Amino acid sequence: MRESSPLSRRALLGLAAAAVPLTATAPASAAGARSAGTRSVGTRSAGVVGGERLGLGGVQARAAGLPKKLTAQAWLVADRDTGEVLASYNAHRRLAPASTLKMLFADTVLPKFAPGQRYKVTDADLADIPSGSSLVGVQAGTTYTVEQLWQGVFLRSGNDAVHVLAHMNGGIARTVAEMQARAEYLHALDTHVVSPDGFDHKGQISSAYDLTLFARAGLTNADFRRHCGTRTADFPAGGRKTFQIQNTDRLLTGAWGLRPYPGMLGVKNGYTSHAGNTFTGAATRGGRTLLVTVMHPAEGSNAVYEQTAALLDWGFGAGRAAQPVGLLAAPGGPHPTHPTVSPLPTEHSAHASTTPPGPSTLRLAEGAAGTAALLGAGAWALLRRRRAATAGAPAEAAPTGRRRAREADGPAETVPQQGGGRRRARETPAEAAPQQPSQQPSQQSGRHRR
Repeated sequence: MRESSPLSRRALLGLAAAAVPLTATAPASAAGARSAGTRSVGTRSAGVVGGERLGLGGVQARAAGLPKKLTAQAWLVADRDTGEVLASYNAHRRLAPASTLKMLFADTVLPKFAPGQRYKVTDADLADIPSGSSLVGVQAGTTYTVEQLWQGVFLRSGNDAVHVLAHMNGGIARTVAEMQARAEYLHALDTHVVSPDGFDHKGQISSAYDLTLFARAGLTNADFRRHCGTRTADFPAGGRKTFQIQNTDRLLTGAWGLRPYPGMLGVKNGYTSHAGNTFTGAATRGGRTLLVTVMHPAEGSNAVYEQTAALLDWGFGAGRAAQPVGLLAAPGGPHPTHPTVSPLPTEHSAHASTTPPGPSTLRLAEGAAGTAALLGAGAWALLRRRRAATAGAPAEAAPTGRRRAREADGPAETVPQQGGGRRRARETPAEAAPQQPSQQPSQQSGRHRR
């Protein structure tokens, strides 16, 4: 470097300075998603989102009386209004979310279309649905209102309804990118979106903390609240015919030997053969609303609801005296890392864009990487001219500057091509899931259920 001029040094220092923020702000990698370690992997360098305690394995609580028979791999209890996390177990552990990921899909896409808007479904809208998906019975050639499509999403977890709405939104790839940006805006850094339907796609992960964030944000939308709390609806069957669909949330409707939970608002359940059972529920009692997320209990299909109900009972009882062990991050801005009160986000009106202001972290990183590459190329060209003029020898090609810029940017996350998830899903044999007693003929058997 003795041959280089001061200007060359400044250019190279600028390249280094441009590369440093990339490693400091890039979201945590989705590699090693289902790690069973005692330390959370859903963190940024500044600390654990929601508070350091939430990054620890095991039960985190500052009150007695927690239910004893909790077999879930992760769970969390939070106050919706204050954002205080009252108790948790492996809050940031990354696990397959199944159809609970549809909460993020709804939070991202639902405000974009008016409920009365009509849409005629085409074969292309249904062509990329993963084999074995749960379906509500959407038919190509039939016209549906947006309201009816969302009923299919919330009540029956219909992947056919999800894919139609995603195509209305500009396609699967665009919807996935918007969901990922929305997750970052909500500080849901454990979540990696591969498909909007929550199906078993490789690398599709979330956490109890993130799913609770999605539910909390979604419940600020009146249409979201109405849909997740709807018990039954009439769905088009072609022509003027309809058939009734029922909500698969057993704590909302009461089914399979369970009673409806008092004050239950929703929100979303999920099941796949890989993920097992997942559920995020919200209930109100005495003017207080609690959110509970339970992921992957060891027992059968009712366990996720029974453990959710037990945690709600604790939260409305002994949990009233609990000191918070963390908080739900408020949307936007720097994420908090210490347990303080996080106010409920302002309710956003339906049909208004919820795209977070400004570019996402990934877009900023990409821009910074491009800037770094240009700086590196300019600096190297200048250095070559200086050396050639000084030594009278031809400058040697050196591709290292461009390669280093890419290394600083880190491994890129790519949006999957349409149909890719379907191809991967077929690689694993489908497993039959328990049938609902009120199963519609249009509901496919297969590995994807609620």
